[in-house]
Amino acid sequence: MRSTKEKENYFLSQPHQPFFVLAIINAIVMMLVFALDNKGIINLQISSLLFHTYTLIYGLFLNVFTGFLFTTFPRFCQSEVLKKSFYVQIFALNSIGSIIFIFASMTSLYITFASMILLFISNVFMVLKLRYILKIGTSPTKEDPHWILMSSSFGLVAHLLFIISLFYSPLESFAIKIAFYMYVVFLTFSVAQRMIPFFCYSTEQKDLRFVSTVFVFMILKTLLSIFNEYTYVKGAEIVIDLILAFYLFGEFIRWKLPISKSEPIIWVLILGLLWLPAAFFLDAIILSAELFLDSSFYYLGIHALGIGFLTTILIGFATRIIYGHSGQIPNTTKFDIGIFYFIQVVVILRVIYSINIGESLGLDFLLDISFGAWIILFLLWGGKFLPILIFGAKK
Repeated sequence: MRSTKEKENYFLSQPHQPFFVLAIINAIVMMLVFALDNKGIINLQISSLLFHTYTLIYGLFLNVFTGFLFTTFPRFCQSEVLKKSFYVQIFALNSIGSIIFIFASMTSLYITFASMILLFISNVFMVLKLRYILKIGTSPTKEDPHWILMSSSFGLVAHLLFIISLFYSPLESFAIKIAFYMYVVFLTFSVAQRMIPFFCYSTEQKDLRFVSTVFVFMILKTLLSIFNEYTYVKGAEIVIDLILAFYLFGEFIRWKLPISKSEPIIWVLILGLLWLPAAFFLDAIILSAELFLDSSFYYLGIHALGIGFLTTILIGFATRIIYGHSGQIPNTTKFDIGIFYFIQVVVILRVIYSINIGESLGLDFLLDISFGAWIILFLLWGGKFLPILIFGAKK
């Protein structure tokens, strides 16, 4: 009887488990809804772009961040672990809000608004909890937690802008760009630049101004991307992209991360890290083509960041956490390595589709393949790790 009770309670026993499960389900369901809307099978009551970006940022990435930070942020700050009653309440709010949002987005604008308010309230409590942990933590160095909290606050501001943009569409671009660059990209970068050198046992001293410098350039990138319909603004954005690409790549190389000598789970994370400067460099090329060749490559740079950098890093970290916190050795299997290769296939498919749009190649079917590849990716990854997250590893 006791073992049955333990099995039933396992799902909520650690903060990362319920949020990772919700993130996986949202990644599949919300992309499926977006794909069906794109094919005209269903009709969303809100902007398709708003649905796509909002669901990925606050349905997928927010839940991954919440699960990860509720597990590791207290350690970063040397504070006590979160109480189960608190993170279960946040999980409940996120779950209810996500379910209502999915159905309301197809039926009612006002119920969609209510669901977003519910998710926003949950987001507020999350950020306030991180702020409290940072305040009471006894760690002598709080620079990295500071930047994590800073990016989480940007995410909160962008969340509010998304809600307002339901009724005032000019704010939609502000919400998307702030949430994407200053929240999901900068937060993932802030965590990755701390954890990956640690995992690699890198002894190289990082530039003390590294994160703050990237923060300044990311602010500039965000502002310029919002107003880049103007030629001179787009030119300035290209310059910022190139500065970010070369500065990030130069710093990563200086760390001497042991790609060839690392366990697969580590070199996968390094690969994801290197996608960051690569995506900015690619974005500079694409913006240059738009500026000088009058071509449009349909969010190619954003998808290189969103799939190449964000998805590789987040699935890499999540895989390591799931293994480590379920009592298993955090080493990848051949199946796991195949998943990470498949992520690169997904990003390449999406990049090719964007090139197809810019060059009018007539390969529009690639969008359907990209949708399918994304869903298959999370079905495969979830198929392996959902049972571990819900029931625990088999002994």
